[in-house]
Amino acid sequence: MTSVVAKFGGSSLANSQQFKKVKAIIDGDPDKKYIVPSAPGRSHPEDQKVTDLLLLLFELINHQISYQEVLGVVKNRYREIVNHIGIDFDLDQEFDLISQALENKASREYISSRGEYLNARILASYLGYDFVDASQVIRFTEEGIFDEKASYEALAQMAQDHERAVIPGFYGMAPDGKIHTFSRGGSDLTGALVAKGVQARVYENWTDVSGMLAADPRIVDQPRTIRYITYGELRELSYSGASIFHDEAIFPVLDAGIPIKIKNTNAPEDPGTYIVSTIQEELDDYHITGIAGRKDFSVIEVQKVHMDKDLSFHRKIFSVFESNHIFIEHIPSSIDSLSLIVSDHELGGKKDQVFKELDTLCKPDSLSFRPGISLITVVGRNMINHVGISATIFSSLAQADVNILMIIQGASEMNVIIGVDTQDFEKAIQAIYAAFDSQADFK
Repeated sequence: MTSVVAKFGGSSLANSQQFKKVKAIIDGDPDKKYIVPSAPGRSHPEDQKVTDLLLLLFELINHQISYQEVLGVVKNRYREIVNHIGIDFDLDQEFDLISQALENKASREYISSRGEYLNARILASYLGYDFVDASQVIRFTEEGIFDEKASYEALAQMAQDHERAVIPGFYGMAPDGKIHTFSRGGSDLTGALVAKGVQARVYENWTDVSGMLAADPRIVDQPRTIRYITYGELRELSYSGASIFHDEAIFPVLDAGIPIKIKNTNAPEDPGTYIVSTIQEELDDYHITGIAGRKDFSVIEVQKVHMDKDLSFHRKIFSVFESNHIFIEHIPSSIDSLSLIVSDHELGGKKDQVFKELDTLCKPDSLSFRPGISLITVVGRNMINHVGISATIFSSLAQADVNILMIIQGASEMNVIIGVDTQDFEKAIQAIYAAFDSQADFK
């Protein structure tokens, strides 16, 4: 386990200057043997991501609208890269193939995957690495489901056949030759699969930030970088709104015990963030890992005296939400009431139907509805055994004149969730962050 798998995101490979930075990073570490690139991201704020342009091409051809202008924009993005990194690469041939695929009604997934494919071909040529098409090592079933067994067998064989290789992210192939893609951001997942498949020592994820931040920088001014975080903490923060790493990409490396390192292509000297299974004891004195939050929730409160005597009461409530395909986020309760927290997106226009079914099945004493709730999650390790964590949270909110609508603490002892009015969302996060930052409680 000496090899390093390095995935480079779209911002890291957006133009020729970024390609040069990536080459310097790879050349500086001989252990970086397997490289997974995304498609080019934005070179500047007014720019468009190449994958978005490719999806636009697909829509234009499907609606029988001329696509040549958009195809020219995509081609020019790659021409700038090829011309300025000084490699001999036949772009015309590649784009002739894409044009033929468009005319022949190629699938949306095939067209959207060409950004990663071309970036990988160019990067392999630039580095002097072998190119291994993801279609040969990332396998799907004919139903479009990721084929774990076939993929890991193919990746193990790749490691034997290629000492160094560039493998495009985001897509793979089924036995019938059809291209299938992961969800957007799926190159993170490809990198994790490659890391497990080649039994890497570490999986590096290179992006445009120097690791995970302890809070959203759009809300908190210059939040601290999280140096070390466990897989469990990352899951909690990701689920609660933090966004830097494809959530599903955790599982392959978690199973294999491979640490993830998030680094900044534009500042490779920064230490970044390590995502690991356990934290060394000397780093465990810190109490808080990070704060995240999500807006647009509502609370449905069901009240019924002696509900605790009816063994089927909870089942009947859950069956209503299940039959309406609504996921319940949290369920705070008391002896005679139950609060069901659901996202407004999940609830959609189903509120009246849900109330009708709850009234029919559960015969509650009352039903009430409160919209405009936001959930803020404070994440750390073993917080229940650290005196004063909750006091710090609640005191900071009181001082900021933020009313707490609900409090939820998970049995994992890893988080405290606070419900606040959406109008207080940003103010609440700022207050909690400032309180812990002043105590140097962040890792």
